[in-house]
Amino acid sequence: MSDKKIFIAGFGGQGVLLIGQMLAYAAMHEGKEVTWMPSYGPEMRGGTANCTVCISDEKVASPLVTECDVLVAMNGPSLEKFEKMLVPGGHLFINSSIVPGKATRDDVNVHYVDCTKIAEEEVGNGKTSNMVMLGAIIRKSGAVSLDIMDTVFEDTLKGGKAKLIPSNKKALTAWN
Repeated sequence: MSDKKIFIAGFGGQGVLLIGQMLAYAAMHEGKEVTWMPSYGPEMRGGTANCTVCISDEKVASPLVTECDVLVAMNGPSLEKFEKMLVPGGHLFINSSIVPGKATRDDVNVHYVDCTKIAEEEVGNGKTSNMVMLGAIIRKSGAVSLDIMDTVFEDTLKGGKAKLIPSNKKALTAWN
């Protein structure tokens, strides 16, 4: 695997940081070197939030990302602000449930993911929309293996959160 630089952005409360954490945990379980760096405004829910995830076979020199291989835009302002960061040939994931606009570039792989509709109709739980997006990222970008997510969920969703594992697993494969 080559290095992957991933940038995920949206509103606070959309699970942006959790998507990044899950990718980071998965990469660690695969024995990769990884950094995860969150950034969010003081208002959190409803404010802006983003994070970077760097995955490599070798030590990661810096968690700062100015260009990325994978860009996830969970809302319209994030698409407008960060689309230029994506390298040619990279993967752009757009939450088409919320983002009314389309990608302006034709030199990248664009994936429109109707996260909310899929989470509600296919999974039966609208709160899994971020896991729908995570599944799309994993399956199209190859950043980590989809199979490792079983281990990640079992390690991170413990106690009362363990009941969320089945719906989260279902959400990972709901988009095609």
